[in-house]
Amino acid sequence: MPSKKHRPEEIIGKLREAEVVLAQGATTAEACRRIAISEQTYYRWRKEYGGLKTDQARRMKDLEKENVRLRRAISDLTLDKLILQEAARGNF
Repeated sequence: MPSKKHRPEEIIGKLREAEVVLAQGATTAEACRRIAISEQTYYRWRKEYGGLKTDQARRMKDLEKENVRLRRAISDLTLDKLILQEAARGNF
């Protein structure tokens, strides 16, 4: 079965729904079954998104994307710098 990519808003909504079910006395397995995710996914989401509001989660994901983009730019510039240094020394 192909995996579905959930948006941060959906994840937070499902976590809140699971919290309600757990507060009613259900087990974690039952709560996960009701929101149609595995227990492993529930714990991973809770670790990453637990306590966040929807706008905070969206902002976090945007910052992660920006961080990846900046890291890629830095690595490209570092590689260019090393190539130019070697060329300046005459070590082709």
